[in-house]
Amino acid sequence: MYARSTTITGDPARLDDAIAFVRDDAMPTMMSLEGCAGVSMLVERETGRAITTTSWETREAMAASDPRLAPLRARGVAILGDGELTIDHWEVALMHRDHDAPEGAACRVTWLRLNHGDVERGLERFRASVLPAIEDLPGFCSTSLMIDREHGRACSTTTYDTTESMAQSRDRSWALRESAVREVGVDVRDVAELELVLAHLRVPELV
Repeated sequence: MYARSTTITGDPARLDDAIAFVRDDAMPTMMSLEGCAGVSMLVERETGRAITTTSWETREAMAASDPRLAPLRARGVAILGDGELTIDHWEVALMHRDHDAPEGAACRVTWLRLNHGDVERGLERFRASVLPAIEDLPGFCSTSLMIDREHGRACSTTTYDTTESMAQSRDRSWALRESAVREVGVDVRDVAELELVLAHLRVPELV
């Protein structure tokens, strides 16, 4: 499985308009494209950041969809007040769910960079040492790990049942990130806590 994340940071006051656009207009178009498996959307209301991720059955399907999705991205940028646009392409290396995300779920997203060249070793250590500890966090719902092999980058997303349970896990999550730096061999580039407003990514269990 593969994924494309489109991040637009713009006017926080326009986030609800952006959510409605993705839900009502963009998502039906995305889901009609060959090879598209699902769509999710995260928002950070304080900063006006919106991250829309599409999942794809093959890398070729993801690449072929780009011309069809370019006008949707342009519309999203305009809705958020000519917001700043970033696009990332990923391989879905891991997906583990305890249960589906309920209404009101929230996500902690951690962007990482591998500080060595052995991606498979890093993945194995993540599965063996980090994943079991993440599952034990209060309110744990699911976790995913997406990687960019070419640039040695990764993005880990852990979903919690509520924003309150995510807050309760904050200290333990910080300790887990410190452990990952040692065990997996990564550098933490950024961390964000976001509201999960669309949960239809539909990536199968991949552990």
